[in-house]
Amino acid sequence: MLTSDVAELDALIADDLLFAGPTGQLSTQAMDLDLHRTKGTQFVEFVPKELEIRVWSEHFALASAKIFLSGTFLGNAFAGDYRYTRVGRKGDRDWQIAGGSVSAIA
Repeated sequence: MLTSDVAELDALIADDLLFAGPTGQLSTQAMDLDLHRTKGTQFVEFVPKELEIRVWSEHFALASAKIFLSGTFLGNAFAGDYRYTRVGRKGDRDWQIAGGSVSAIA
């Protein structure tokens, strides 16, 4: 995420991703990759604080992380703690992020 390596993110994010951003907007894989490609999202700091993982089956897992983030989103600076929830799905080759959400923690 810090480097916005689009090729790496493309392999990590499922083609059918459904992700809810901090304002509630839904994003697809194409939208997320485009934000990184165009530098619409830029991270300066990424400091994990908590991580909980629940494995549901050999093909599905849920992860929740509290992370301190700073950077810019569409030209607006931000900094603070955020809660990420991600659904991981094991495909033919490897694990990918199939869904999730991010919310600011007040």
